[in-house]
Amino acid sequence: MGGFMQPQGHLQVFLVLAQGIDPQSALDMPRFCIEDGTSGGVVALEAGIPAEAMADLTRRGHQVRIVSGWERALFGRGQIILRDPESGVLTGGSDPRADGCAMTLA
Repeated sequence: MGGFMQPQGHLQVFLVLAQGIDPQSALDMPRFCIEDGTSGGVVALEAGIPAEAMADLTRRGHQVRIVSGWERALFGRGQIILRDPESGVLTGGSDPRADGCAMTLA
């Protein structure tokens, strides 16, 4: 992940994690990207975002583009490992948009 998507992707995943959703589910969720990083830029929406949300964005004047397949690389990729502060248990997730894994070394 880089360019305009990096801060957008980090924020999207962080906000989902902050709601208590596990790392794998957070990474599995569909993402969006304002492609050129400007307020009037085309909004790329990953397949899986509800049609109602897409229609609402269009109704509000945004240019919307649906992204699927290999082109989903636009939305970045990552791995997450969280440590429970009380138990010390580690929970991980790996982005389905690319190969990779989340692992720790003892």
